[in-house]
Amino acid sequence: MQCVRSVRSAKRALRITPASLMRKLFIALTALFALAVAWGQPRSFDVLIAGGKIIDGTGNPWFIGDVGISGDTIVAIGRLGGGTAKLRIDATGLAVAPGFIDLHSHAARFAEKTPALESAVRQGITTAIDNPDGGSAVPLRPFLDRRASLKTSINFGFYAGQGSIRSKVIGLVNRRAASEEIARMRELAREDMYAGAFGLSTGLFYVPGNYTPTEEVIEIAKVVAELGGMHISHMRDEAAHVVDSVRETIRIGEEGGLPTQVTHHKVTGKPNWGASEKTLKLVEEARARGVDVTMDQYPYTASHTGSAALFPQWSLEGGAASLRERLGAPEQRARIKTEIVRRIRDDRGAGDPKNVQFARCDHDPALAGRTLADATRARGLEPTIENAAEVAVEIQLKGGCSTIYHAMSEEDVVRIMRHPLTMIASDGEAPVFGEASPHPRAYGTFPRVLGRYVREKNVIALEDAIRKMTSFPASRLKLYDRGVLRAGMKADVVVFDPAAVADKSEFLKPHQYSVGIREVFVNGEAVLLGGKMTNARPGRVLYGPARKQR
Repeated sequence: MQCVRSVRSAKRALRITPASLMRKLFIALTALFALAVAWGQPRSFDVLIAGGKIIDGTGNPWFIGDVGISGDTIVAIGRLGGGTAKLRIDATGLAVAPGFIDLHSHAARFAEKTPALESAVRQGITTAIDNPDGGSAVPLRPFLDRRASLKTSINFGFYAGQGSIRSKVIGLVNRRAASEEIARMRELAREDMYAGAFGLSTGLFYVPGNYTPTEEVIEIAKVVAELGGMHISHMRDEAAHVVDSVRETIRIGEEGGLPTQVTHHKVTGKPNWGASEKTLKLVEEARARGVDVTMDQYPYTASHTGSAALFPQWSLEGGAASLRERLGAPEQRARIKTEIVRRIRDDRGAGDPKNVQFARCDHDPALAGRTLADATRARGLEPTIENAAEVAVEIQLKGGCSTIYHAMSEEDVVRIMRHPLTMIASDGEAPVFGEASPHPRAYGTFPRVLGRYVREKNVIALEDAIRKMTSFPASRLKLYDRGVLRAGMKADVVVFDPAAVADKSEFLKPHQYSVGIREVFVNGEAVLLGGKMTNARPGRVLYGPARKQR
């Protein structure tokens, strides 16, 4: 009986129906079409990158091949050695990858002063997404229109900032928004998405984002969700309450109905080191139940923000004048100092004022590169945490400083980097070379991953590192024509030496360009050629999924 059933099954499998015949014909015609396309591939290119190790951005193993570019588009990949080209790059022994996409950048504000954006180009960055941490122009459209006329070496895209939207509607006040105010914020977010924002950025650590209840963020996020955008968050706390902050970021995505991103994920303050085990588990559990949550990271154990990060957020309500008034009231000053002491001890100072390093102080440029301990000694005081807190108050009253905080552990950095849901982003500027003392991430984020964490420490594989820099952020942003080396994709391409790529920037000597990046093409034009910058400025403003022309 079993034999009979087997024979019947075999006959059914061999039976050709009209539907199956059509499927077979379709498959055959598709194969013939693909063969015809391959046979008819253009053999004359604007650029031919020949003989490189192609790392296509998907995470697949590299393979030897050629990349042909015509205009702003990749038109062929494979064995193209017989083709001719206006520019031929011999990539033998080198890696060829999609241009790196920095989905958390602060480079745009430097573009008018330094349109070459050399610190970004020499990292292999071809696209930077700006307006993170809840800050942006409101409304966004006039800003984007102006930026579209600015010629730069790389592409830029932008988020809509929740903090700026809130400030536009109710100011720097610590209160709940009324229903009509939330409605206005939702409308502003909708307008910004139509202008071309990639999504909503929140800076729930900063003022006024810190004053925002989670429910209010969710209401704004729902509008962004309707229009295909994402949410990216500098969380409310990255120290003692980092686990709760990850929960909040997940909740915004889950209840708002949109992709949500824990940006520059880190754990700050010695008492909190190791908490990444818990945060990563939260992300995994959320993914398992269907929440579209991911992360990004920069590969350093120091963060960079303002000196106001040492102050309790309640003290910053109303701006600098209000802070000055509070510091003039003895009881409030004592409360503020107590919190500054705690943050130096357990949070951003990691227990010592020497871990608080000034990057830029407009009121006193000589402080750049020096530490809060140095500034305390300069005033004839012992660099105790209490004395340093008083000096921090004095500096903030003069306008504050851009500040680097050495307060993270290498173990957390590595654990987060290894996670498959983590991508790479710099959170960096595009500094004027030699000016102030910026965080090294502005010069070295992507090469540092490729050199230190791939080649030297074997933390992740080369192909996975490239995936974290290219196709992963591209898919997050819905940049479907970038992030992968494929025919038909935009020609943002990086050629680099895997054996030599490295960051050179250091905290005490930050103005050093990375090495090992040989060629960078943006929209098909070389902005770095043979290790030298060109005068090309082919960068474009890229727009999010809801972009509407007026």
